[in-house]
Amino acid sequence: MSVSAIGDKRHPRSAVARCSETRSAPTAEEKPLPASVADTPQDSKSPAEWAYQRIILYIQNFEEQLDNEHEVAMGFTGSDAGVLKIEGIGYFDPDIVTFYGTDGTGTKTQLVQHVSQLNVILRALPRDTGKDEPYRIGFRLAADLERDAAATPDEE
Repeated sequence: MSVSAIGDKRHPRSAVARCSETRSAPTAEEKPLPASVADTPQDSKSPAEWAYQRIILYIQNFEEQLDNEHEVAMGFTGSDAGVLKIEGIGYFDPDIVTFYGTDGTGTKTQLVQHVSQLNVILRALPRDTGKDEPYRIGFRLAADLERDAAATPDEE
């Protein structure tokens, strides 16, 4: 098993343990934080904002490993509600994270969750056959992080 840890005075610590020495795609924990996330110290973010930012990074990393036949969806832990095809994510300070999308039948679905109860399973679902390209929400969300960072003056 291999373990790597990352962190410094300004950035949160992260680590990943692997059961195999075979190198696979980097995990979200192994990648550097984008400037839009790293430029604001963790202790100046609400739990909701910090969870929102990291979930976006996990979604983006998950999508990078998908083929063109699959899209990201979220499974619900602890319930039989099925899955939600993620079409958006938001947060409401200090402690609420919201996922927007559709369920397996195409019904509009929204999950509102307190950060203390946050459990997310990312799943690869076959994409709609009528579309030329898979829908990649992670890259759109990451672009929103960059835009939000540009609009917010530094608090240092």
